[in-house]
Amino acid sequence: MRTLCISRWLLGMALILYSVHTRSLRRCLSSVDVHRMEQSFWDIRRALQTKDTFKNITILSSLKNLDSIKPVDVCCVTRHLLTFYRDRVFKDHQETSHKVMREISKIANLFLQMQSTLEQCLPCVPQVHSQCGCSQEATNATRIVQDNYNQLEVSSAALKSLGELDIFLAWIGKNHRETSAA
Repeated sequence: MRTLCISRWLLGMALILYSVHTRSLRRCLSSVDVHRMEQSFWDIRRALQTKDTFKNITILSSLKNLDSIKPVDVCCVTRHLLTFYRDRVFKDHQETSHKVMREISKIANLFLQMQSTLEQCLPCVPQVHSQCGCSQEATNATRIVQDNYNQLEVSSAALKSLGELDIFLAWIGKNHRETSAA
C-alpha cells in the first residue's frame, strides 16, 4: 500500500514538474516586445517586398504548418529560427537604404534579446538538438526553412526571408498570447 502511494505521489510530482517546465518555456517570450518587432517590420515591409523577384516562392512556408507543433517545442523552434535569422538572413542581406537598415538592425537586436531570454529559460547547446529537447517534428520544421533558403541565391534568399518576417512574428505573437492566457 505504501509503495502504491509513493508511486502515485512520484507520478503526480513528475506531471506537475513537467507542466511547470512546459509553461515556463513558453513564458520565456514574455520579456520581449513582439509589437516593437512587428512595427519595425511594417515600416520596411513594402521596401523589402518590392525588391523580391521570386514572388511564387516562400522560404517560411513550413511555418504555416507550425500550428501542429507541440507547446513544449515552441521554445526549441523559436530558438532555431532566431539562430537562422541571426546567422544567415541578417548577415546575408545587403541593404542600401539607411532607413531600412536601421529597422532591420532594430529587429536583429530584438531577436538577440529574445534569444538571450530563451537561453536563460532553457540552457541548450544549439548544435546538439537532443540537449535542446527538440522533437523530430520541430527539427524537421526548421530544417525545411533552411533547405528552402539554400535553394535560392544568397541575397535573394535573405531578402525573401526578411520580406516574410511577418509570418514568423505572427507565430511568435500567437504563441505568446496563448501563454499569457494560460
